[in-house]
Amino acid sequence: MKPKTIALIVLAVLSLIILIQNTHVTTVRLLFWSFPMSQILLILFMLIAGFLAGYIVATMRRRY
Repeated sequence: MKPKTIALIVLAVLSLIILIQNTHVTTVRLLFWSFPMSQILLILFMLIAGFLAGYIVATMRRRY
């Protein structure tokens, strides 16, 4: 197995453990809005946003 594949599997397992342990409902405040949201969804959205940001930056760096 390639080291990159192993690292991705380890990150996926750690992310899953973190998601499973955070099931509380929290209030999210964004500018003038506030709404209750499960921490699982909040962390999942932030993980996806981080991966997308990293992917976009990596593709932009390859182009230039």
